[in-house]
Amino acid sequence: MQNLAPDAFKALIAQPGTILLDVRMPEEIDIAALPGAVCIPLAELGQRVAELNPSASIAVLCHHGVRSEMAGRFLERNGFADVSHLTGGIDAWSQLIDPAVPRY
Repeated sequence: MQNLAPDAFKALIAQPGTILLDVRMPEEIDIAALPGAVCIPLAELGQRVAELNPSASIAVLCHHGVRSEMAGRFLERNGFADVSHLTGGIDAWSQLIDPAVPRY
């Protein structure tokens, strides 16, 4: 799994075919979200992993990067070969890429 800074994460999710996976809770996504994300809370990922394509590039994000790292490791253990996560989460995204994304 790759640990990506916000600028590298932004470049990755701009690539066609990359799946942006948000593993935060729905109430967090209601506050701040990136467009086009597939939203599967970390607690549901085990039951919903079949919704994702294991041959696709998966870019995972959460609030600060802890849950996305856990999700990425889970995906790798389950046959996903191309997994990255956003170091610092959507909070770092808001600070360094898009200040219009609310911080919470």
